[in-house]
Amino acid sequence: MRKGVRFIVSGFAGVGKGTVVKELLKKHEGYILSVSATTRAPRDYEQDGREYFFISQERFDEMVEEDAFLEYARYTGQCYGTPKAFVDEQLSLGKNVILEIEVQGALQVKKRYPDTPLIFIVPPSIEELRNRLIGRGTETAEKIAKRLARAKEEAEMISLYDYVLVNDDAGECAERLHSLIETVHAQVQRNGEMIRELRRQAQELL
Repeated sequence: MRKGVRFIVSGFAGVGKGTVVKELLKKHEGYILSVSATTRAPRDYEQDGREYFFISQERFDEMVEEDAFLEYARYTGQCYGTPKAFVDEQLSLGKNVILEIEVQGALQVKKRYPDTPLIFIVPPSIEELRNRLIGRGTETAEKIAKRLARAKEEAEMISLYDYVLVNDDAGECAERLHSLIETVHAQVQRNGEMIRELRRQAQELL
């Protein structure tokens, strides 16, 4: 059984990265979405261990001290982090673990694990991104302006990523994402055990 790949998916707010990930999970086996820990209270529809691991601020601080997070950050007064134990367990089971996180968290993970592929999902154009945000019908003009301003900042960081995928169609983008991860699996540095076995067999034949 091959070991899973830990990879990060980021993108502008409204680009549809969540939809792409859902399409990937629906169409292909062997993937799992990482579950983050948070100090915020669960919403009515959320379940502990499904959307998030809901923990106290005290426990979150303890986990920071224990170096139990791959990355962590504070947003709008609440803390969020990716537990290492959950990710490591899934990797050992052969699962490809998707970390759908922001740029800052992605770079934290990349610093700790340089072989982690960073994938940034972009729209066909910024005008299309604006239209998608407006089309949601859930955002005020002020919030849309803030999200577009944030996209401008994040665009400067894309060059720090390994791959970029255009989300012109969520299903097609999910297929390209799957193909990309299969290519990562084929990297020589990820197949050391198989290569050593082939060398052993070749030596025995000689």
